[in-house]
Amino acid sequence: MMVRALAFALVVIVADQLTKFAATAGLAQGPVEILPFLNFALVHNTGAAFGFLSTAGGWQKLFFVGIAVLATIVIVVMLRKVPRRDWFMQLSLSLILGGAIGNLLDRLIHGYVIDFIDFYIGTWHFWTFNVADAAISIGAVMLAMDAFNLRPRRPA
Repeated sequence: MMVRALAFALVVIVADQLTKFAATAGLAQGPVEILPFLNFALVHNTGAAFGFLSTAGGWQKLFFVGIAVLATIVIVVMLRKVPRRDWFMQLSLSLILGGAIGNLLDRLIHGYVIDFIDFYIGTWHFWTFNVADAAISIGAVMLAMDAFNLRPRRPA
């Protein structure tokens, strides 16, 4: 049912925005070490995934807003076509939709995306990301699992 999928996307959006609000308030003084391989560190990303185009002259904001709006429309159309019993596809699309809208809100409100989760090994740091990015990534992996027929099956 599409209502359930949209409700789950809304949960992702709310969780993303609340964590970004908390990160903005709590990390203004600098990074906080959580574990030996995890920091919370406030980053304002004007680019896309992994900082792609973050050093462009400013045109990228409109570009990424347009992509997010287009992705939102495409995902909602796809959700309308997903069979009611296909919970795996509904969940994967809901994660991507919620993440896309979460980052879209940042771009519209702030002009950049708020990232704060910083994994690292030694001196090598993975790109800083947020809840929306994690939701998009998990949803994309689920779509790939579906494409390769690797999705979990419910017991008969």
